[in-house]
Amino acid sequence: MDFARVKRTELGAGAWVDYAPGFVDGHAELFEALSATMRWRRGQEQMYDRLVDAPRVFAAIPDDGPGHPVLDRVRRALETRYQTAFPRLSLAMYRDGKDSVAWHGDRVARRMDETLVASVSVGAPRRLLLRPYGGGASVGFRLGWGDLFVMGGTCQRTWQHSVPKVAHAEPRIAIMFRPLWEE
Repeated sequence: MDFARVKRTELGAGAWVDYAPGFVDGHAELFEALSATMRWRRGQEQMYDRLVDAPRVFAAIPDDGPGHPVLDRVRRALETRYQTAFPRLSLAMYRDGKDSVAWHGDRVARRMDETLVASVSVGAPRRLLLRPYGGGASVGFRLGWGDLFVMGGTCQRTWQHSVPKVAHAEPRIAIMFRPLWEE
């Protein structure tokens, strides 16, 4: 885990993202271990006036499995760097190009002035897009292969992010590290 490769992108209005390619070594082994040991489940999301199945699968640590020892090392490194506790670990698996997530900000975090959400992506890269809340030109990142991506400041409130559907994609797991937030 090397923070020397972190590149910060200022998005404006107090929003920023940090990106570090190849932050976690052994990403393929970590992907395989999480794929095999976690209890992956379908979630549901509110889409306008109805609940629909989420087009990806989820897991949480420790509720759905043990995770992996490297995740504790990543968490400690993130907590030291960002001076924030990250006790909540959740995972989203994008199994193929049909799995996606629509434009959104984290449900609780988008009501807060400033927040931090860190993620490590393992498996094949997928495009994550960011755009100003409500629309506008997007900024893209290809995340996978152990990349670190941190959304900070006002990012959850003033920007939205998505992982769009694509014609073909290999599996990817996004491992999200979040603080405890009051609902």
